[in-house]
Amino acid sequence: MVSRFKRADRPRQDVPDINERLTRFPTVRLINSDGSNLGVMDSRDALQVAREQELDMVLVSPDANPPVCRVQDYGKFKYEKEKRAREAKKNQMQVEVKELKFSYQIADHDYQVRLRAARTFLAKGDRVKCTLRFKGREAQHAAIAEQLLTRFAKDLEELGQVTQRPMQEGRLMIQIISPLGKKS
Repeated sequence: MVSRFKRADRPRQDVPDINERLTRFPTVRLINSDGSNLGVMDSRDALQVAREQELDMVLVSPDANPPVCRVQDYGKFKYEKEKRAREAKKNQMQVEVKELKFSYQIADHDYQVRLRAARTFLAKGDRVKCTLRFKGREAQHAAIAEQLLTRFAKDLEELGQVTQRPMQEGRLMIQIISPLGKKS
């Protein structure tokens, strides 16, 4: 299929709107590098103002009428933007969901092992997904399984809180516990 537009008419998505690419607008509102408003002017005149200052003309608000452009060093602007993104990413906390599997007929020692593991996960700041699997006719005893998960949540209440109450989905009963404090 042949496109009705020439290749040069189609805007490229990966190239930023700076300098000559902004001459497609007849007029633009230009903001100087110090933040002062230079007013509405022809886009070619605005580009000339940016070139006289040895800076770039960067599109700030394409939806405004007329579009708003700023005179600035594009390389420095791009670097600062990437730097802010890296800082924001560094300050984010990655929360993982750790899964612990049970049977409702769990022995006391196995229960204590799962409880210790859950305490470790919650202390690190991760969420704990408690999955209780029913085999055969065990699904008839959902009340006993729910009591076990409630007891498990009660044993962990100093470190976490239940965000999803015990809920049965087919042969599984699931409960999610989130940490109370921040990741240390």
